Amino acid sequence: MRNRKNILGIIAIGVFFTLSACKSVAVLPTNTPVKNVDVNALASKIKGNYPKVNRLRSRIRAVYDDGKRQQQIIVQLRMEAQKTVWMSASMVIPIAKLMVTKQGVSFYEKFQKNYFQGDFELINAPFNTSFTFDDIENLFLGKPFLDPSLGKWKQISNPQYYILIPQGRKSGLQPTLFFDPSSFLLKEQRFLIPGSLQSLTIKYTNHQRIQGEYIPQEIEITLADGERLQKLNLEFTRTDLPGAISFPFEIPQGYKQLSF
Repeated sequence: MRNRKNILGIIAIGVFFTLSACKSVAVLPTNTPVKNVDVNALASKIKGNYPKVNRLRSRIRAVYDDGKRQQQIIVQLRMEAQKTVWMSASMVIPIAKLMVTKQGVSFYEKFQKNYFQGDFELINAPFNTSFTFDDIENLFLGKPFLDPSLGKWKQISNPQYYILIPQGRKSGLQPTLFFDPSSFLLKEQRFLIPGSLQSLTIKYTNHQRIQGEYIPQEIEITLADGERLQKLNLEFTRTDLPGAISFPFEIPQGYKQLSF
C-alpha cells in the first residue's frame, strides 16, 4: 500500500511540474523572446506602449527605388489624431499635396495638374487593398494595422522577436507582426495582399523619443510582386509634437479630376 501511495505521489508531482512548465509565462522586458508567453498579456504590454500623440509634425526625406530608378522628395507631414493626415511634397519647389480624413482623400499634383477628391480608392486601387484612415495614421505612429489586443493571436517561436499571427481570420489583410522583446515596439509588419501575389512589408528600423513617446524615425516599406521590388524609405529628420497645427489645402482652378 505504501509503495502504491509513493507511486501516486510521484505521478502527482510529475503532473504538477508538467502543467507548470506548459503554463504561459508572464511578460517582462527581456533581450530575447520568452517561449509560451501569455499572448494576451503581451498584447496589453504592446498596446500600453503605443505613442500617445494628439498632434505630430515632421520633415521626411522620402527615397523611392524600384531597381531601375531612384527618386528623392521631401515631405512635410502634419497629423492630428483621429482627424487629419496632411502631406506636402516638394522637389526644390512644391509638387503635390495630400490630405486624408475619416471621410476620404483629397490630392492634387502640379506636374500633370490632376486632382482627386473621394474615398480611399486613390490609395487602395493600385494595391487591391482596403486601407482606412486608421491604417494611414498607424503607419506613421509605428502601430500595427491590426491590433493584437483584439481577437485571437498565436505566437511564432523566434530567437529575436515576438512574432504574432492572427487565428481564425479568413478575410482582409493577413498580418505577421514582429515586436522587440525589450521595448515591445513594433519592428515589422508583413502582409499578403488578398487576391494577388503581392506582399507588403513595413519595417521600423529606428525610433526616437519625443516628450516621453517613442515615434518612428525611419520606416522602410517594400512592395514585392513576383521578382519586382518597390521600396520606399522614409527618414524623419525633424519631428515635434506641437500644441496647435494647421492643414492648408485648396485645389487650384483648372486642374483635371482623376477617377478610378
